[in-house]
Amino acid sequence: MNTLSQYWVLTKPRVTQLTVFCAVIGSLLAAPGFPGWAVLLWSAAGIWLLAGAAFAVNCLIEAEVDARMARTARRATARGEITRSRTVLLSLLIGATGMAILYVEVNPLTMWLTLATFVGYAFVYTILLKPNTSQNIVIGGIAGAMPPALGWAAVENAVPLEAWLMVLVIFLWTPPHFWALAMYRRDDYARSGLPMLPVTHGMAYTGRAVWRYSIVLAAACALPYLVGMSGWLYLAAAIVLNAVFLRHAWLVHRRYSDQVARKAFAWSIAYLAFLFAALLADHYLMPLLA
Repeated sequence: MNTLSQYWVLTKPRVTQLTVFCAVIGSLLAAPGFPGWAVLLWSAAGIWLLAGAAFAVNCLIEAEVDARMARTARRATARGEITRSRTVLLSLLIGATGMAILYVEVNPLTMWLTLATFVGYAFVYTILLKPNTSQNIVIGGIAGAMPPALGWAAVENAVPLEAWLMVLVIFLWTPPHFWALAMYRRDDYARSGLPMLPVTHGMAYTGRAVWRYSIVLAAACALPYLVGMSGWLYLAAAIVLNAVFLRHAWLVHRRYSDQVARKAFAWSIAYLAFLFAALLADHYLMPLLA
């Protein structure tokens, strides 16, 4: 890869895209109609830049760990092709730009919430939680779950219950999503020295945890309907999507193979996108069907 591509990879663009997608859904749900292109584009840009900065810091801090893992060994920080000082400069540059955009073009609340998310992921999760507890992805999951609240704050300058319900869904989705990956990458994580659940507690324990969290997640997905945030269209979609999610989780728990875990991990990404897309479709279509 050329140098520009290496810097781009440090921002973990695929994960950042999912982050921004969830934030945009939060923005759209915050308004009874269309909130306007200005707030959507400026908030998405600012959140994208700060998320990318957080991921670059993560790559910097975990360079030695990444070098021991096949999945991450090709990162420029792990190979020493981008120096620590340049990675810090990249993070400062895009992070400061993102903060300025959110403060000036959106609102201070969104900037402060996004900055808190940056600190939570880049430092609290990466430095304190990830190397020290097998529950790292559970406790640190709140940082990764924040994008809908950030998007909602960008439009309303407030974070009501509805936004926190979306945060709760992502928070509960994160452990079964990530543990499926950790299970079929268990040898990688054993080499890394990180206390991931399949390494510290075994595969059977992790499989049970995936199944139990998936049950709680399915129950939580009914909350938007129960509080009147959404209608039957979302509820029907959530039931179908969670039925498939639970099937994958059950197979991980009872009939584990690496292929089963790979399919569960892949579905979990599509699941979240479809679930929030259903919430958005319900938001705009239900008033027309009433």
